[in-house]
Amino acid sequence: MAWMVFILCPGLDTVYFVLKEDTMEELYAKIAADFAKQGLMQTLGARLDKVVPGEAHISCAYHDGLGQQHGYFHAGVITSLVDSACGYAAHSLMPEGKDVLSVEFKVNLLKPANTPTLTAIGKVVQSGRTLTVCEGNVYDASGERLIARMTATMIAVDKR
Repeated sequence: MAWMVFILCPGLDTVYFVLKEDTMEELYAKIAADFAKQGLMQTLGARLDKVVPGEAHISCAYHDGLGQQHGYFHAGVITSLVDSACGYAAHSLMPEGKDVLSVEFKVNLLKPANTPTLTAIGKVVQSGRTLTVCEGNVYDASGERLIARMTATMIAVDKR
């Protein structure tokens, strides 16, 4: 299987490239290695479930340490998961030697997160040389009930 990726840059022609399956495995391995270094994701017990160009999925199982006073996932956990999903979606399109940092985001918490697991899905809306705009959705265990929605901007930085 191959993926065709289109990158739209204002003022430039559309650039596209095809990723073969072995390249997809390399992309996942690159993002997974970065994910493993994130102390917060490890503390939350989060898992990197899927990475394709411009998209990343992260899930997390509930335990009391992640809850608020009503027994739901805390908003900070929800926000952290979807911020990381958006960040890795943006990072998946970065050239070698570049990384990303969040520069701003807005989160709408739509429903109480009363569910055994959360899945955050980050997707790139627009990727530029410096800034990448992403959207993120957080779903309950069924994958159908939308818990939260994020709009985020990431900035490309040199890898350290």
